Amino acid sequence: MEQQTMTTGTSTLDTISELIVSGHLDEATSKLEGIRETEENQHDLAFLRGLSKEYAYDAEGAVTAYLEVLEQQPNHARACFHAALLADRLGDTDLAMELYERCTEMEPVYANALVNLAVLYEEVGKLPQAEVCLENVLDKYPNHDRARHFLKSVSSSYTMQYDERTQQERQHRSAVLDMPIADFELSVRSRNCLRQMNIRTLGDLLRASEHELLSYKNFGETSLNEVKAMLSHKGLELGQAAARQESAPAAPPVLPPVLGDTLGTIDPSRSVADLELSVRSRKALQRLGIVALSDLTGRSEAELMSIKNFGQTSLVEIKQELERFGLSLKQST
Repeated sequence: MEQQTMTTGTSTLDTISELIVSGHLDEATSKLEGIRETEENQHDLAFLRGLSKEYAYDAEGAVTAYLEVLEQQPNHARACFHAALLADRLGDTDLAMELYERCTEMEPVYANALVNLAVLYEEVGKLPQAEVCLENVLDKYPNHDRARHFLKSVSSSYTMQYDERTQQERQHRSAVLDMPIADFELSVRSRNCLRQMNIRTLGDLLRASEHELLSYKNFGETSLNEVKAMLSHKGLELGQAAARQESAPAAPPVLPPVLGDTLGTIDPSRSVADLELSVRSRKALQRLGIVALSDLTGRSEAELMSIKNFGQTSLVEIKQELERFGLSLKQST
């Protein structure tokens, strides 16, 4: 875990922090009580009292103490990180995610805060946001094993989601196609003709052509129009199942989709991390909450230039990357 030196004229507060972490709570408490509280050190003293509760296994009390520190000093990174960590352990995912997101806006940014936030994002299905967190860690710490391994896991989640969705769609389609013709409002003549043609289900009917139906004895234009009207009401038509089978590709597309060279291959929900941007530009977009390509193309030049530390170089870089894929920033009104 990253360390942040606490505000004091000596190393006393850091020493107390080390005592708490090493389990010497009584000695740490004694030293805490001997320090005169000032305007300069009051927030760090409050943090240490929360840390004592945390290491005394009073997680709820520690979270309360950390949140009180954040009310008085919103940019206290250690209090924010520890509160997020404990909230996650206590099962308060929303609070944990909110606090980890606040951590990413503070200095120093804890790498573990980004990784933990990525874990929560992945759990709720926010895969692009999880990728951004992990890639930001790897930009600064290329050998961060946990971030590298988890990024692979997040990437594989795209394929898992696609497979699950595809399976559900197949099951639904099969259920629809297996519906018996007897369930539909057709005349007795039409039903009898279809049954004699061994057309028992909706799937059988969708594989038949007009010519095939009309070629059967006693099946005339009236019955044909009746069947076509019933199918049209459901957004279907004769022969469509056979046509789809003939034109089906050899293999299904593989997710996650990647950016290509033409507009047609771009998924607007893809992460801006797929753009070849510098670390400075990526971090600037993150500060503005820009995660997906659609978020970026919905912003104007003026909005981007309003970001702290965002300059003309970053603007040119982003515009060039968007132009490479046929996209552009929103026009200022």
